[in-house]
Amino acid sequence: MIFNLKISRSLLLFCILAFLSGCAQVTPAVAPVATQEFVEYWPTTGFRTSTPEQQGMDSELLAEMMVAILERGYEIDSVSIIRNGYLVADVTVYPFRPNTKHVIHSCTKSIVSILIGIAIEQGYIEGVQQPILSFFPGKTVANLDARKEAMTLEQVLSMATGLNCRDSYLYRWQGLNQMRESDDWVQFMLDLPMVGAPGSRFEYCNGASFLLSAIIKETTGVSALEFAQLHLFGPLGISDLVWPSSPQDVNIGWGEMRMLPHDMAKIGLLYLNGGEWGGKQIVSTAWVEESTREHISATLEDGYGYQWWVDDSGIFMALGYAGQLIFVIPDKQMVVVFTSDLREEDFYVPQTLLNDFILPAAKSLAALPDNPSGVALLESRIAELASP
Repeated sequence: MIFNLKISRSLLLFCILAFLSGCAQVTPAVAPVATQEFVEYWPTTGFRTSTPEQQGMDSELLAEMMVAILERGYEIDSVSIIRNGYLVADVTVYPFRPNTKHVIHSCTKSIVSILIGIAIEQGYIEGVQQPILSFFPGKTVANLDARKEAMTLEQVLSMATGLNCRDSYLYRWQGLNQMRESDDWVQFMLDLPMVGAPGSRFEYCNGASFLLSAIIKETTGVSALEFAQLHLFGPLGISDLVWPSSPQDVNIGWGEMRMLPHDMAKIGLLYLNGGEWGGKQIVSTAWVEESTREHISATLEDGYGYQWWVDDSGIFMALGYAGQLIFVIPDKQMVVVFTSDLREEDFYVPQTLLNDFILPAAKSLAALPDNPSGVALLESRIAELASP
């Protein structure tokens, strides 16, 4: 299967919105082969490693990808490839170091979506058809009309608010800057005039994702970070992160979170497993499926779910500015994480590496014959990338 997401220049520039806001090894491990269910082990305290061949992947093809990153000078910071729950390649590119947090930009949005799903299941939120204004009964809202009164949580989740956000490259991010300069960011967003019917069209809006974080705080009584620590980060063993807040102490729902790449992979693995972790349903399978299916056409070829990007191939992803990606590839039982500091013209690089090397390397769902020379070559290439 070839990942066929064609990110347009519009998508690329949408992703830029979020900007405003040692040597790793592949070690042969005592790991089951790919035919064994990996749900017997959960990487809460860390991923177990495996050779690529043990998990049905070609180590030599992955080594070729390392050469491409090195020779072409791509500003990739890390690559984590998880198959059947095992870490088969763990790459850090100098000067980025292992066990270092990375800003994940708009991948934050996908995490906020998970929190909304958990809040619905726990009864804090009625459902996605709940009107947005009902979450803020103490607010007197400007520019009130029937369209704004009809706006639902689902339309905010799918970036189809109808609000005049002016929060994209077309407006040089005027809306986002003005919101950040305002005395009350929530009030600013709720006061925006409407320019269309909610649900009628996709319009990328960081402020909409900020409202989601505010809704979590309004309904649960704790910040989105505190709620995540209790119900998402804690169960997954994610503790080393930073998530800034607004002046009103609402976590910045559109970005600015800093997280370890392996913890990003845990988020992807949770969704690969339908929301289950360690025998416990962290978020419902129904929410995983609903949040990662296309609810609106975001560009000519790409779809958007509930703060997740989706593709007709079955791949879905959290995607952030400068090359932060959590790819979830269900039919390959694979999660791939990139952190990067890519220039605008190189924004497509992670998708290209996925298509050209990682997906073709997944040759079988069963283990391949051992390839010690291929594993040694891959390890040496990873070591080269980690060195000055």
